[in-house]
Amino acid sequence: MRKVCAKMVPKNLTTEQKANRRDVCLDLLDRLEREPEFFSRVITGDESWILEHNPETKHQSWKWHTANSPHPKKARMSKSKIKSMLICFFDSQGIVHKECVPPGQTVSQIFNREVLERLGKRVAHVQPGIACTWMLHHDNAPCHMTVSINEFLAEKSIPMVLQPPIRWISVPVTSFYSPSSKTT
Repeated sequence: MRKVCAKMVPKNLTTEQKANRRDVCLDLLDRLEREPEFFSRVITGDESWILEHNPETKHQSWKWHTANSPHPKKARMSKSKIKSMLICFFDSQGIVHKECVPPGQTVSQIFNREVLERLGKRVAHVQPGIACTWMLHHDNAPCHMTVSINEFLAEKSIPMVLQPPIRWISVPVTSFYSPSSKTT
């Protein structure tokens, strides 16, 4: 008996992306050596869809059973049609700011700028020790990388922690443990 599940691994990066990724990681390590409190000033932001009812995934419903026991049966459920997008910012201490995107609102550069303005005010309120020195870490989503967002961050003197390029694929975990298995 064994359980097998998938693991996300980076793959298919160009040579330039690999070099960029290495440089960003080396820069972060160097900065951490020079400034031990570096990561305590980094605020990371991300978005996620929140469903009203989130059914159990196939992986979550796995159960151990012997070869002779009957397979468990599960009724098919659809995901909830009621969902909201949650934007959350956190640092090494926990959540700094969170907000739900209003229904029908697109996460555009204009909306993102408004969120960043509210984030700046919130940082000053909940983390006054880093209010003037915090840095923003975001993914490479188009609305985060626009000229107007970069101008806003420069205007407010908020440095951006670089995000290395990455593409994810799913491969079986067993491929990491078994030297004879192949990863594609």
